[in-house]
Amino acid sequence: MPAPLEATVPTADTGTAHPRALTRDGIPGWFFKLDQEAFTHFLTGQSAAGHTGDILELGSYLGRSAVLLGDQLRPGEQLTVCDLFDSEAVDADNAAEMTMSYRRTLTRSAFEANYLTFHPRLPVIVQAPTSVLADRRIPDGSCRFVHIDASHLYEHVAGDIEVARAALNENGLVALDDYRSEHTPGVSAAVWEAVFTGGLRPVLLTPMKFYGTWGDAEALRTLLLTRDWRADGYTVDEDSIAGARVVRLNHAVGPGSTPPHRSAPRRLALDLLPPVATRATRRLLRALRGRRAGRPVVRSGRSAA
Repeated sequence: MPAPLEATVPTADTGTAHPRALTRDGIPGWFFKLDQEAFTHFLTGQSAAGHTGDILELGSYLGRSAVLLGDQLRPGEQLTVCDLFDSEAVDADNAAEMTMSYRRTLTRSAFEANYLTFHPRLPVIVQAPTSVLADRRIPDGSCRFVHIDASHLYEHVAGDIEVARAALNENGLVALDDYRSEHTPGVSAAVWEAVFTGGLRPVLLTPMKFYGTWGDAEALRTLLLTRDWRADGYTVDEDSIAGARVVRLNHAVGPGSTPPHRSAPRRLALDLLPPVATRATRRLLRALRGRRAGRPVVRSGRSAA
């Protein structure tokens, strides 16, 4: 990994810029270690097998995942990212989602500054709703990997899945974020609809992302399991969905295991929640930590005497 470089980065609270050393893990976002490693494993495995093609990302936020995708480009390949950034949403539901979750921090200039810290040139940037990609500006069959992490609204995600299906080449892989979160039922509906009626074959499930293909799922599962994930501190399980095998990876939890580190982006996520939600979340986390440690829980939020 390259050494941290000086970059001008917008602050979370004000949008103003200040110089500081930026690392990949210092880019705000919700792209965690397990999925970083899964992305890297699949993409390097594709390259090693001679499977070439462009990479497409729908929803990039401030570039945390885009930077990693840029690491994996091979000669002749192109990364395209599509995001509204600081543009206005085209419908009321999407505008409400943007205002609630992203409007304070998401700007194209911040994305570009973060990306250029680690790469000499920018990807192709489409600053627009992901629905514009339905016009086939991404050539059919041109991509080997598509990452979808844009809107959480069912209609938008279903459209993004269709864009991915057209863009992916034979045995290309799609990764979809937030397929199981309680606050994103629209993503879940679109993902499982694609599985049961659209021919999408599950390959891997992690706590945050669904990985699937319209090609040879068994070949991708075989590629996934060329790594000894258990030796690296992960659990590996297998399930069957409508007769198809799917692998599940998660962080190991138990004696001697190290719980996932609460990263700077997770702290930022708490900071960006409305104050009431932040206080409730922190009370819940304290309660869970106290329960695990066998300590009495102080429910008032004040310290015990």
